[in-house]
Amino acid sequence: MPRRLANLAVLVAAIAILAVVLPGPLYRFGVAGLSVAFRTMQYGAFAGLLGGGIALIALIAAAIARRADGVVPAALGLVLGAVAWGIPYALLRKVEALPMIHDITTDVVNPPQFQPDILALRAAAHAANSTVYAGASIARLQEQAYPDIRPMIFDLPVAKVFDAALRTADALGWKRVSDDPRTGLIEASDTTFWFGFTDDVVIRIEPSGHGSRLDIRSESRVGESDVGKNAQRIRAFRAALDARLGVSPRA
Repeated sequence: MPRRLANLAVLVAAIAILAVVLPGPLYRFGVAGLSVAFRTMQYGAFAGLLGGGIALIALIAAAIARRADGVVPAALGLVLGAVAWGIPYALLRKVEALPMIHDITTDVVNPPQFQPDILALRAAAHAANSTVYAGASIARLQEQAYPDIRPMIFDLPVAKVFDAALRTADALGWKRVSDDPRTGLIEASDTTFWFGFTDDVVIRIEPSGHGSRLDIRSESRVGESDVGKNAQRIRAFRAALDARLGVSPRA
């Protein structure tokens, strides 16, 4: 009996893992819609709880019967069930902890504006989110959640920072859409790993005193919340740019 329960727990938990992990690739390759993908993940989380519960019962039954043959599969079912529950739960907690925003910029007063090339791509993809910046309300939420997202001011000429920014975007694997040294604007798109969400980025470099100022804006095409991805992308860009230039921006 304990061994059968343990085997059942492994089966249920393994199915739960698949239900949690596969929706991302299925959505990414157009097999499933977003609502179906999220619902499947939710079912997978509850299946993980079920598998873990069965595994726990199997462990107790093995202990009472003093049988060791079901301990290893029961323990495996418990671990798999915990993982299947834990991934969606951690994602939910992250969504709850962060503001419901999907448009992050280093300049909340005059954010860089997306240009026709990006706008055309967003229109073709039927992007649900508008590129019109929401203003003071979103700025307050961003400053509370990501106070480190600030303009980058360098004691370096615009041309040097522009070239470094261009190379940094390429090195990060972003798909460059447009770049214009005359206007100091760079546009690119980046795709998330799991679900393949496409986010768009615009970088603006302009003179500032004896040096230059770089502002960057990253916005998701879909979703009310970006789960912190756009801020993470800007931080990664800033760190890579600093390393390429060999200096950090002035505070």
